[in-house]
Amino acid sequence: MPFYKLYDFVKSIGYLFPEIYLYFMSNNSQLPFGEPERQWQAIRRGRYVEFNLVWDAGTKFGLDTQGRTESILMSMPPMAAWEYNRQPSPGSKEALTLEFLKKDMDWINR
Repeated sequence: MPFYKLYDFVKSIGYLFPEIYLYFMSNNSQLPFGEPERQWQAIRRGRYVEFNLVWDAGTKFGLDTQGRTESILMSMPPMAAWEYNRQPSPGSKEALTLEFLKKDMDWINR
């Protein structure tokens, strides 16, 4: 693909982002969000921390080479939680989230 076409494509996505963001925020901002959702969010954030510390090459490189720890870990969420073998209730929003996060999801034919 010629550079100018690729650039136009990327630019169009960039300009579309605020419109998409505002659409989803206006549709979802009134959804109920309480302590159960906050706990689930913290557990999912804990999984992100786990990935970042165990698998992320940049994080591992920074820590292994005695980089500045505060700078390396500043992308971590402010609140996270860990709970062993947390299984959401079947059919819940949390179970649906985990279904979407499975590897080899066929997003085209879903």
